[in-house]
Amino acid sequence: MRKAAPATKNNLPAVNKLFVSIVVANIITLAACTQPQTMITIADARNNPAKMIDLEEPGDSIGDILVFDQPLLDKDYNEIGNNSGTCIRTRVGFSFQCQWTLTFGKKINNTESIVVAGREFDKGTSIVSIIGGTGNYFGISGEMESTNNNDGTFTQVLSYTIKP
Repeated sequence: MRKAAPATKNNLPAVNKLFVSIVVANIITLAACTQPQTMITIADARNNPAKMIDLEEPGDSIGDILVFDQPLLDKDYNEIGNNSGTCIRTRVGFSFQCQWTLTFGKKINNTESIVVAGREFDKGTSIVSIIGGTGNYFGISGEMESTNNNDGTFTQVLSYTIKP
């Protein structure tokens, strides 16, 4: 019976070399796409405030729906797109469960967007999940911190990575 030669750097079988190459390529790709990024946007509700759809009991009650479609601004208050979505009242006087889309650009059928969802508190800062995106934001994940500025605007700080 013939004895196999011990594996060395120079005589690894081709399959093992291919496997090592694939693992190294994946590690490099993963490292390149996981660089955290930050974006600051402002949701501007000063001229177009959200509308409450009052269901069931009159006044603020569980199940009421909040809808909004407002300008999206950059940190210098230049218009960069649209901020629109819905929220369902889940706890009166405390919070909503929301989902909304940040759409970038001024085209009607723009394909650059980021979708977020989570619990939005009536007061203070809320942190919601970034659940997806389109165009250059395809493969996005992370979180968005939303703060009511008490002047009809909301500062939205997105912390994210984009996988290729």
